[in-house]
Amino acid sequence: MFFRLLFVVLIALNIAVGAWLLLGQNETHAHFATDPGVPKLRLLSELPAPAVTSAHTAFVVASASAATNTSSSASPNALSYACMALGPFATQEDLRIARNALGSQVQRMRTRQEQATQTKGWWVHLPPSPNHAMALARARQLGAHNIQDYFVVGSGDNQNTVSLGLFKDPANARKRRDDIDAAGFQVQMSERTETVLEYWLDLIPVDSNHFDWRSQIHDPGIGLHSTGCF
Repeated sequence: MFFRLLFVVLIALNIAVGAWLLLGQNETHAHFATDPGVPKLRLLSELPAPAVTSAHTAFVVASASAATNTSSSASPNALSYACMALGPFATQEDLRIARNALGSQVQRMRTRQEQATQTKGWWVHLPPSPNHAMALARARQLGAHNIQDYFVVGSGDNQNTVSLGLFKDPANARKRRDDIDAAGFQVQMSERTETVLEYWLDLIPVDSNHFDWRSQIHDPGIGLHSTGCF
């Protein structure tokens, strides 16, 4: 009987100890999800945004300032690249002389020629008459008004026209026209043109900003303008 009672007591104690161990350990683990000393796991979305340190800000500002200063200091010394056309030259010899004179300032060049219409002068005249007799009659009328220096064109495209002079200077041509117009005659002023060859030098200077071509080419009729690259 004693042993049976002892056996029952031992079983009860085992049950009590087991219950204490089971319930006591669960409560402890409820407070500590990880082992002591190990940081608790957190989601990335739960982390606060990283603060920008003053040192990092100073580095970014200094870098931007250095880049700006570098760009500004490099600009004045940067070489400028451009394609240009120099001309027109009246003869191939003029073109050859210019090419030799500018060789040291140019990294690439080529020559070309073009046809151009050029003013040859200004012609003052009366309109053509229907026939030669009427042209002569109009010429006599001019003489009656003390107008000299005229002649009647007897053939060609301007047949039966009374010519009053050819002028290089348009101002002189206009004066002649106005004087005859004031005498009561219907007078005309026409530009005379001719087709000529012009010679050009296309070039790429070593430095367009410091291309001193005027020190070598003194002809005021020569100019420089930008053109397509070649």
